[in-house]
Amino acid sequence: MSAHPKQPQTTETTDTAQTGTTAQTGRTAQTAPAFADLHRAEEPLLLPNAWDCASARMLAAQGYRAIATTSLGVAAVAGLPDAVAATRDETLRLAHALGSEPFLLSVDAEEGFSDDPDEVAEFARELYAVGVAGINLEDGCGPVDRLAAKITAVKRAAPGLFVNARTDTHWLREGDLTDTLTRLDAYRRAGADGVFVPGLTDLRQIATLVRHLDVPLNVLHSQGGPSVAEFAEAGVRRVSVGSLLYRRALGAALEAMADIRAGRTPSGAAPSYEEVARLATG
Repeated sequence: MSAHPKQPQTTETTDTAQTGTTAQTGRTAQTAPAFADLHRAEEPLLLPNAWDCASARMLAAQGYRAIATTSLGVAAVAGLPDAVAATRDETLRLAHALGSEPFLLSVDAEEGFSDDPDEVAEFARELYAVGVAGINLEDGCGPVDRLAAKITAVKRAAPGLFVNARTDTHWLREGDLTDTLTRLDAYRRAGADGVFVPGLTDLRQIATLVRHLDVPLNVLHSQGGPSVAEFAEAGVRRVSVGSLLYRRALGAALEAMADIRAGRTPSGAAPSYEEVARLATG
């Protein structure tokens, strides 16, 4: 007898969860094309990379329509190493927290947190289900067919998710343009919506890649490197900042402490306690 009154409650809870999932999937169906459109705008997409809820919401409040995550920042905050598939849960947790925000979210998923294409596809499907518009997948200079298989599996599981395929030929190696083009072409044919070459700053080489590509090229802003305007002139359609903002935040903390130790008032802007508390919880 005692079990019967609970049945409607269970059904109601299930119905509510299904309604929420349906609503979220509908949101993603709208945000994913919007994210792709940002790569075809007049100016390149300048994409800031956040490491937690507060940094993402603070950046969005400055008018950035899209925010990405930084795998180094997410890993460092959690006390975990970057680029060794250690932060799958932390990355997914952050996506859950930010997926329903009004800005467009792209997630740095390292190499997909698995060598199994089906497991990577399931992770991507989970991201897409909570409202994520894009995913970064990198090759770590590993076998070309390994990342290509992951991309194909992801596009099969979440067709609307914008897949940005990263090659590390200029990040982990000296950078061979022929190798880079071979990899990018394979990832494009596997279904990638965009390609990313961090570490490449030579504008002539960038222009060469652009001439050979029929998908948007993403590069990484670096201190002392070309400006966004120069990248745009070379044909770049997306400029990310990677872990730079997180590292600058750490640098600002050290500078502030040095000022305090020396009896000076720290310079630079700082949000109030109340602002950060509000941003952290949404």
